[in-house]
Amino acid sequence: MSVKLRFDSPSDGGLVNRSRSFTGFSSLSGRRRSSSVHNSLRSKANSGGKSPRMQLSPSRGGALWSLQPETVETVFQSLRRGLKQYLEGHQAEMDFLSSQQRETKRNSRLAFLYDLEKEIRALERYIRRLEFQLSKVEELYETYCIQWRLCQGAVNMKRAFSLSPSTRASRDSLLELSRNHTLSLQDMSVMEGELEILLGELHIKMKGLIGFARLCPGDQYEVVVRLGRQRWKIRGRIESDDTQAWDEEEMVFLPHTQHNFEIKVTEAKGLSWLLVGMVTCLSADFFVARPQLMLVDITELGTIKLQLEVTWKYEHMNR
Repeated sequence: MSVKLRFDSPSDGGLVNRSRSFTGFSSLSGRRRSSSVHNSLRSKANSGGKSPRMQLSPSRGGALWSLQPETVETVFQSLRRGLKQYLEGHQAEMDFLSSQQRETKRNSRLAFLYDLEKEIRALERYIRRLEFQLSKVEELYETYCIQWRLCQGAVNMKRAFSLSPSTRASRDSLLELSRNHTLSLQDMSVMEGELEILLGELHIKMKGLIGFARLCPGDQYEVVVRLGRQRWKIRGRIESDDTQAWDEEEMVFLPHTQHNFEIKVTEAKGLSWLLVGMVTCLSADFFVARPQLMLVDITELGTIKLQLEVTWKYEHMNR
C-alpha cells in the first residue's frame, strides 16, 4: 500500500503531506440542532467518567482552541469508508451462504442445513450491528459539521460587529456570540472524543527491515513507533544467515483524531545509537477491512525500508 510520509532524517528535508479541504459542510442543508442534543453533549463534557482511550488523549480543555476540523473530517471519511468495506464484505459472504442454503435444500442435507442456517442468522445479526454503527458515525459526522458551521458563523458575525461602531447593543451581541462560539467548540471537542471511542484498534506486526546490501550480519537496529502518548520500542539483530531476530512481534495501538504514526529507526554504532531516519504516516490511511502489508521508506532514497503488517480491528463488531 502507499502511505503519506514525512522524512526527518539528518540528510532528508522533504515534506510530503496530503491536503484535503473540509468539504463536508456543503452537503448539509439547514442548521437543525435540538437543544436536547446540546444539553446531552455538555453533560458528557462535565461528567467525571472517562474511558481508557480518553485518558490517553491530551487534555481536551487545553486543545479547545486548537481544534483541527479538516483532520477530523479526514478521520470521519476514512472510518465511514472502512465500515462500508466491512459491510460489503459480509454482505457478499451472506449472499454466498444464502446460495449454499438453497443448494442444500435441494440436496436435503438436513444436518449441514441446520448449521448453515445458524451461521446465516449470526451473520445477519452482525450485519445489522454493523449498519447501526455506520449510522452512528454518519449522524455524529453530520452533527460535527453543523457545529463547525455555527462556529464559522459566529466568527464572521464577531468580525462584522468589530468593524461597526461600538454601542451597548453591539457589545451585548459580541458577548453572546463569544459565549455561543465557546459552547460550539466544547460540543465539537466532546464529539471528537466520541469519535475516538468508535475508531477500534490498529494491530501492527513487525515484518523486518529491508536494505539489500545496507543490512549486514551483526547489525543491530532499534525501531520506535509512536502514536500520541503510545509508544512501541523494539530491537532487532541481523543474523549470520541474513534472518532477523526481534524482541517483540506485535503491538496494539488505539488511534486518535489528532495523532499520526511517527516511526524512528536507529542503528547501533559502538556504544551509541545513530539515527537512520524518521517518517510520519497518516493513521487514517489504515481504516480498511483487510490487513495491509506496509512498506515504509525510512530514508528518502529508500536505502532502508521497514515492513509492517497493519490490521484494523473494529472492537465494537466482534462476531
